Amino acid sequence: MDIHGVSPLLQVFDMPTSLRFYRDVLGFKVTGTSGPGDDCNWAGLHLNGAEIMLNTAYESDNRPPAPDPARIAKHEDVCLYFGCEDLEGAYKHLRTHGIELKEPNVAPYGMKQLWFKDPDGFGICFQWPATQENYDVWAKRYGLEPKAIGS
Repeated sequence: MDIHGVSPLLQVFDMPTSLRFYRDVLGFKVTGTSGPGDDCNWAGLHLNGAEIMLNTAYESDNRPPAPDPARIAKHEDVCLYFGCEDLEGAYKHLRTHGIELKEPNVAPYGMKQLWFKDPDGFGICFQWPATQENYDVWAKRYGLEPKAIGS
């Protein structure tokens, strides 16, 4: 099989809120929508090789006044991981946009990570290799320039 890329589909409660988050805060470019403006039912987004799709969880005439807490709780099972070398800069950027998050830290398996949630409770992790071994793997996998890094 000749497979290229992956684009997860996230069911969102409020499309305009989700688009503001992914487009205006994280910097994704909207590549397609199911209709004009932000109040559409589907949107495709792209940023530096990362792709996601957003789809409304409810048709506009069936949408409840507030998200269902049981449905949102299930989003704990989903986390999108993105490569991001400047985690300190990302942390500062997200804080200026009112995103609740803790400072980046290094996981026991050698990845420096910055965790937070999107407006629908889906996990997002920006990460970058914190060890030479992990960096060398990433350099080969993603075409990065070889370099020495500190732990």
